[in-house]
Amino acid sequence: MATLTVILVDGAIFAAVLFLLSIGLTLIFGVLRILNIAHGSIYALGAYMASFLALRVLGVGASPYWSYAMLLAGGVIVGLIVGPVVERLFLRQVYGRPEAIQLLLTFALFLILDDLMKLIFGTQPLIVSRPYSLLGQFSLGRVTYPWYDVLLIAASVALGGLLVWVVRGTRFGKLIVSVITDREISMAIGIDVGRMYLVSFTVGALCAALGGALIAPTIAVVPGVAVDVVVLSFAVIAIGGMGSLEGAAVGALIVGLVRAVAIQLFPELELVMIYLIMVLVLMAKPAGLWGEAEVRRI
Repeated sequence: MATLTVILVDGAIFAAVLFLLSIGLTLIFGVLRILNIAHGSIYALGAYMASFLALRVLGVGASPYWSYAMLLAGGVIVGLIVGPVVERLFLRQVYGRPEAIQLLLTFALFLILDDLMKLIFGTQPLIVSRPYSLLGQFSLGRVTYPWYDVLLIAASVALGGLLVWVVRGTRFGKLIVSVITDREISMAIGIDVGRMYLVSFTVGALCAALGGALIAPTIAVVPGVAVDVVVLSFAVIAIGGMGSLEGAAVGALIVGLVRAVAIQLFPELELVMIYLIMVLVLMAKPAGLWGEAEVRRI
């Protein structure tokens, strides 16, 4: 029973982290139909900016609770600046182009942003652990967990619920669904498709940057952190279904629980188990659990 409790709690925590990583990626793919490899760099840039601002506030002797505001500010600043710049200057040039061109462009942006972070923040790790420990801890059985992990779970649930409500229950969401369904018809009836793309990519970038900002206190922010994010995010959305918000949640939960089981029972197979599940799901349903096969128009 103790092992089962640890597996469930650890799985939920890791699933929350994975969902924060992948929700922006699946939103961007769902609307723009672009697999954004640079998503990991936006996440890492959000983590760097949040850590930098939080360390500045703590360094001047301000109340440590201000560090939470700085984490959010760092994510918002990165998302609202990088998102529109990348979409307007780069992605807009490759809409409708072959997928290989889009992948090469986003991979180039990934490398550029990675070097830009080294230029701005240096190569030394940024560690801002104060927000992680400030809220205290609680015990569950014989295992102690920080309350910050509960905050991550709550943030992922709130963010996912907010995005589902926006897409399913607002006028803007109906416009987004129209653009996803048929871009040409949407343009014909007067929907500003370019604006929909800009807003959607900015929201996706904001999700990535906020995810990095919230996760920053739990890790050491170092160069190369974006690589792991890209790989894990792709695994999550491949399992759940490309472009599906609900699929991202289910994929994150599956990967989180599988990883927790592997760590507790088969630690040498931790990474293998994640990608084994992905392969099995794609063999059974190539579009993912919540994905739908697209009809190619000629």
